[in-house]
Amino acid sequence: MAQNLKVLTEEQMQAFQTDGYILVKGLFSPEDVAKIEDTFEQISHMVIPGHFEPVLNGESEDPLKRYPRVMHPHRYNGTAKKYMLHAPVLAVLEDLYGEPALAAQSMFYFKPPGSRGQALHQDNFYLKVEPGNCIAAWTAIDAADMENGGMLLVPKTNDYEIVCPDLADSKESFTTHYVKPPKEEKAIPAIMDKGDVLFFNGNLIHGSYRNKSKDRFRRAFICHYANESATKISHYYRPLYRADGSPVDLEMNMDGGPCGIEHEISYPH
Repeated sequence: MAQNLKVLTEEQMQAFQTDGYILVKGLFSPEDVAKIEDTFEQISHMVIPGHFEPVLNGESEDPLKRYPRVMHPHRYNGTAKKYMLHAPVLAVLEDLYGEPALAAQSMFYFKPPGSRGQALHQDNFYLKVEPGNCIAAWTAIDAADMENGGMLLVPKTNDYEIVCPDLADSKESFTTHYVKPPKEEKAIPAIMDKGDVLFFNGNLIHGSYRNKSKDRFRRAFICHYANESATKISHYYRPLYRADGSPVDLEMNMDGGPCGIEHEISYPH
């Protein structure tokens, strides 16, 4: 029986099922983007232990010391939680899942000029959503392209098994994990405008190059979700949230995954 879609077309659904991702244009209005920009500009001048710990005074050769990623801002900032539960995003996710989505994680990346990228990886290695899968909603707060370190996606790896990662090149990636794509597929760039949202599933191999621009940030608001019927998730992502903001506490997934052991948590991009 054909699914009764709310917002996506059959072509978009087919693209997601075939390639593992879709790009939805303008899902955040200019006003929404401006509110997110203002919120994280304010946060960028703070130290929030356990969530955002920049080096505010002093020079460093690594621009990510001054502008590290912001982890789980929805846990202490109302604007971040509001946009993690952005109705247009949840509507797309409900079509992709065939059921409502639960919000599991929010992040904000500043990615200033000169900063390293993130090696290719798979998100559900970290979230461990079962049964089902996580889906990322990656929102461009700045236009993103090859020069300023936009997203790279390896199409058709959405059916690729979650694998134990290799060690990444620390000169190019600020994270340590690297997943080698299959020989028949190559990473391609996602060219995005402000307010566009990239949706991709938790098995899809993806990452980014360094920001090679001289004066352009590549800010992004990134959230991860689980299907409502999931019963387990990695401990770091609990509690999850329904569309109305009420919490849901799934069972803690203690499975060590493809490496056979429990890893110290590392976070998807």
